[in-house]
Amino acid sequence: MEKHYIRSHFELDVYRLAFEAAMKVFELSKKFPTEERYSLTDQMRRSSRSVCSNLAEGWRKRRYAAAFVSKHNDAEGEAAETQTWIQFAVKCGYLDAPVAKDLYAAYDQIIGKLVEMIRNPTPWLMEKR
Repeated sequence: MEKHYIRSHFELDVYRLAFEAAMKVFELSKKFPTEERYSLTDQMRRSSRSVCSNLAEGWRKRRYAAAFVSKHNDAEGEAAETQTWIQFAVKCGYLDAPVAKDLYAAYDQIIGKLVEMIRNPTPWLMEKR
């Protein structure tokens, strides 16, 4: 069996899930009231996108375990922040509970994958030459 080496953060399952979830946040937040533009809408979009950007940065820092783990910790925090904004959106009546539940679950899955990468970064790190 041939081993597949991931060459880019775009190939990571967790990145794909995070990007898809961020795009879902973007689409859903388009329907939020205009008075939320600079608060809930902006914060929710920013944190959801930040998961992806932190994953990308962490991937490029995989020469060093501490830097890799740090960026993935940041991504995990941004994913949890996004879950908080999802809760606010439901309580404010901007998101239907079933839609929010699915989105929240997607972020639970993303967080789970991030935690595994944080707990065991070795397979993801660049080999020292």
